[in-house]
Amino acid sequence: MNDIRVVVADDQSAVREGLALLIEALPGITVAGQAADGLAAVEQVAATGPEVVLMDLAMPRCDGVTATARIRAEHPDTQVVVLSTYADDDSILRALDAGALGYLTKSATRDEIGRAVHAAAAGQAVLAPEVQRRLVDSALRATRSPAPEDRADELTARETDVLRLLAAGRANREIARELFVSEATVKTHINRIYAKTGSRDRAQAIRYAYANGYATVP
Repeated sequence: MNDIRVVVADDQSAVREGLALLIEALPGITVAGQAADGLAAVEQVAATGPEVVLMDLAMPRCDGVTATARIRAEHPDTQVVVLSTYADDDSILRALDAGALGYLTKSATRDEIGRAVHAAAAGQAVLAPEVQRRLVDSALRATRSPAPEDRADELTARETDVLRLLAAGRANREIARELFVSEATVKTHINRIYAKTGSRDRAQAIRYAYANGYATVP
């Protein structure tokens, strides 16, 4: 099995180079490139085709959120894991909305970073515990849990299964595998979930799941 290739994007050279050394020491992972800002990260992804990008958020020329959105749009086979100093609601939600699959803070240990990289390469989301708590708290503040009679469009049993798996961080391919359906069918279910829950994207659907009892904090 080939090593997972990672691009490290951080504007602080000491942090970036330290992360690169750390990653090279992890089994099954190799550094494909380094980037000092978001534009360089996009260019590195185009040049090297890595499985994962470790992305800082606050960078010059092009911030991490913008770079994440571009990478996910232009290179959908490359996953992004945010590794940031910031763990506020706005940063977390903007990164997830842009398509980041994982979100760690820079207090993460070497093993935690390694697990996040392996998980992202497999299409699984990884959120630091403090990030997950902020996400759930945001959901509980933003969403009122409606009474059954208020729900004009109840989720079907299969849509409920899909929503729970979404909230657990599963990618579409994994959901399809677990439910023994095609990825196209999963996408159809997700679009119906969006319509019924009033969600604009995956992050909002996950917040809805936590706020309405479809998912609980592990």
